[in-house]
Amino acid sequence: MAVTFADKLARMPHYEAGLHMTDARETYEVDDVVKLASNECPWPPHPAVLESVATEAATAHRYPDQHARLLRRRIAERYDFDPAGISVGNGSCEILLAAAVALCEPQSEIVYGWPAFSIYPHLAALSGAREIRVPLTDDYVHDLDAMLTEVTAATQLVLICNPNNPTGTHIPADEIGAFVERVPDYVTVVLDEAYVEFQVHDDPDASLDLVRRHPNVVALRTFSKVYGLAALRVGYGLGSARFRSAVHAVRQPFPVNGLAQAAAAEAILHQDEVASRVERTVAERLWVEDELRELGLRTADTHANFSWVALGDRDEAEVVEALGRAGVIVRPGDQLGGPGHIRVTLGSRAENERFLAALRTAL
Repeated sequence: MAVTFADKLARMPHYEAGLHMTDARETYEVDDVVKLASNECPWPPHPAVLESVATEAATAHRYPDQHARLLRRRIAERYDFDPAGISVGNGSCEILLAAAVALCEPQSEIVYGWPAFSIYPHLAALSGAREIRVPLTDDYVHDLDAMLTEVTAATQLVLICNPNNPTGTHIPADEIGAFVERVPDYVTVVLDEAYVEFQVHDDPDASLDLVRRHPNVVALRTFSKVYGLAALRVGYGLGSARFRSAVHAVRQPFPVNGLAQAAAAEAILHQDEVASRVERTVAERLWVEDELRELGLRTADTHANFSWVALGDRDEAEVVEALGRAGVIVRPGDQLGGPGHIRVTLGSRAENERFLAALRTAL
């Protein structure tokens, strides 16, 4: 008799990450590759972060702190938040997956806008819940009114990716607050804010006032983007102590390794570096978006470190292939729920110039 596996495996979608540099070189047979497919930071970690990792590496024969006490304390000090409500994970997506397991049953519902973060379809498949996808507006923004109409007695999770990945659009905190006021208290509203530092509508901490006022609201953030720690995988959630206990109960005992904890605990101390990276990214964003419009391309109103570019009647696969042959790797829209688009990370000025030159040729 053949080994059988759980039916949910057949429902689990495949997560397709952006091409790794090595794969890109082999796929397109080029040596010099600019990777603009994964929304990574183009600048390496702060030197003090690298020093902390090197120091921590000497204790690699010991298990890390199961509760990440130092990291959680540093996050609490940064946001003036109760450490009891701070959860950390192997990227914020691990906390999302744990939340689905902890909060949802097969009869539950998960509501989210689409296209959005491509891990969301995994939550329903993993937990057995029913997913409800609400299309974005024509301007690529979450339609909060439409999402609210989908909330029922069975709804357990509402996910708002803000700024949204892959479109980069952002909803101001006061509009999110008005939405939360209308959502029943039994529904957990997750504000997925991996790119929140890059938006210019609000102070990046504005949404945390909602978390403090509403026990059913959770904000998820990450060290993978503006802090430049994508390879170490550290995300965190700010919410209630009950939420932290729930996600902690369904995960492995050591979700964040020691090197990652040390790096993140040091990185969060350097907010001047964060401000500098945001300033440089926003400057590149304005320039690249202007150049794209000069090419006659429509882009979403991005508040992130990437652009969502509509290709019109051009063939998406051909454009991505042409860019790849030029050594520029972007993310195809059809992998992200938006066929006919590409998502391109904003890199350094040299990287962005190379992308634009390759795109002009591709078009």
